[in-house]
Amino acid sequence: DELLDFSQLDWPEPILLMQTNWIGRSDGAEIDFPVAGHPGVELRVFTTRPDTLFGATYMVLAPEHDLVAKLTTPEQRAAVEAYREAASRKSELERTELQKEKTGVFTGAYAVNPATGREIPIWIADYVLAGYGTGAIMAVPAQDQRDFEFAAKFGLPVIRTVQPPADFDGKSAWLGDGIVINSGFLNGKSVEQAKAAMIEWLERQGHGERRVNYRLRDWLFSRQRYWGEPFPIVFVDGEAKTVSDGELPVRLPELEDFKPSGSPEGPLAKAGAWLETVDPETGKKARRETNTMPQWAGSCWYYLRFIDPHNDERLVDPALEKYWMPVDLYIGGSEHAVLHLLYARFWHKVLYDAGVVSTPEPFMKLVHQGIILGELEFTVNGERVPEEQVEKQGDKFVLRDRPDVVVEARAYKMSKARGNVVNPDEIVARYGADAFRLYEMFMGPLEQVKPWNTRGVEGTHRFLNRAWRLVAGSDADDGGNVPALVDTPPTREQSRLLHQTIAKVTDDIEAMRFNTAISALMELTNAAYKWPSLPRAVAEPYVLLLSPLAPHLAEELWQRLGHGESLAYHAWPVADPALLKADVLEIPVQVNGKVRGKISVPAEAHEDEVIEIAKADQNVGKHLAGQSVKHAIYVRGRIVNFVVGR
Repeated sequence: DELLDFSQLDWPEPILLMQTNWIGRSDGAEIDFPVAGHPGVELRVFTTRPDTLFGATYMVLAPEHDLVAKLTTPEQRAAVEAYREAASRKSELERTELQKEKTGVFTGAYAVNPATGREIPIWIADYVLAGYGTGAIMAVPAQDQRDFEFAAKFGLPVIRTVQPPADFDGKSAWLGDGIVINSGFLNGKSVEQAKAAMIEWLERQGHGERRVNYRLRDWLFSRQRYWGEPFPIVFVDGEAKTVSDGELPVRLPELEDFKPSGSPEGPLAKAGAWLETVDPETGKKARRETNTMPQWAGSCWYYLRFIDPHNDERLVDPALEKYWMPVDLYIGGSEHAVLHLLYARFWHKVLYDAGVVSTPEPFMKLVHQGIILGELEFTVNGERVPEEQVEKQGDKFVLRDRPDVVVEARAYKMSKARGNVVNPDEIVARYGADAFRLYEMFMGPLEQVKPWNTRGVEGTHRFLNRAWRLVAGSDADDGGNVPALVDTPPTREQSRLLHQTIAKVTDDIEAMRFNTAISALMELTNAAYKWPSLPRAVAEPYVLLLSPLAPHLAEELWQRLGHGESLAYHAWPVADPALLKADVLEIPVQVNGKVRGKISVPAEAHEDEVIEIAKADQNVGKHLAGQSVKHAIYVRGRIVNFVVGR
């Protein structure tokens, strides 16, 4: 239940849903079915629909269920054993596929339905799994589609326990709500009322009890590797016991050959001197446990060890843990949603309950980065077309020489097989690390899947060259003279644009909208090239804003501006709220809902003044001429609308 508490987490909703489904909480009841002819033997089932017990007309056991061999009659033994053998060769996915044909074998045994007292047959079928619930189900074909299909195939009775609608054709199970029928003391109740009443009856009669079940399974430790953490367990006279605190941590022994041997025991079974030890409490010979933790286990708590990696006394110093935890931001792929991220939360909660950590959750905010695909591939009728023969037309691609032919454009995951792998070393060697880094952030939203385009790196490379020339100066022709760096104060308009950019870049980086932060810096760069000079009071904040996005270039520019110390030690620029508002606003003017012009007005102008300026506009005036103004509406800073008529 603690794992299902997401109240403190700022995680994507799909991931929370995946974890919820993976945990798979089910509220219901466990019910005991006595086995006819076997005194004292009962089959326990878990069901989320105890209200349907009167409709249970047969039972199904997983082929691996412990009681299958005991309950199978001699007449059915050969068929049952053959079926169990066939089921053992199927994967769990194959066994639970909803569309597959239902198979099963009758064991020859019967159970007693505790609600009706009637005997019902016991079957085995591979759609029931030994690892979920109790490995046995009560089958209610009227209210469960898989049970219905199984019953239809093998001619088993169907007893409806919920009244379906009048237009229901009866050719499938009815899965909806309704009034309970054919169920003795439950008749006439709603499904929810009947569930509660049946659980109360089961507990009172001693036939079952309320139960919460979970789909969540243990993560397997079966894949043994030498480099896993050894279990702190020894065996004395065949009994397992934990090693003393003074022996922790148990360290791996040195092994020349640590490859898997095929033996059921792990590689540590080869470490004879380490394996055989003495129990310090009793002085008796002891043998160490040879299992190790699986390779994923360390990934469930590595972040805690990063905080205090050289501590030989404990996992992490409490003061350091309290200072650093929890992790504010975790960036990782969604493929870890129901394994690493779920089990790391579980591990952390265990440590929290044990008092080792101070927070109930390890990772507060989670962001999934989208993968970068290979470059777009263009095809016409399945044949590849070179990119230079293609052009974009609206929201589609067409042949440059035949615009009537639509070209399919698709990007694929990078792989050696497709030959579309982009080598980052080659990109860095050609354009520099900052241009490469900047392009990856500029491609689009962080979470989005995006196709690679080397020409995009050329674009960020050009931008960084312009940024360099803007601050460091250059004799190169850049489509206009580079403004000279000056120590004079910036104009109000220059200050306003700078502080608007500071606010935009700060907010966007905080929200990880790196692409729009870069766009804002590009806009400031373009504007600055039109200025007669570049004030130092603009240049220095500009370089600081650039530093998280292009750190190498920014450091070089910071030194060019005369600073000996790294810009990493300089405070981040802060936007002045007074400079974020424009002195003059451009307002659209509508006449009867249609835009007829735009006017420039002082930001603090009163409504009457704005209305008069709008009326005086030449374009607007043409549409007001000869008309009577019924209403004049001004939405401050947004729009003016005249409602007119004759």
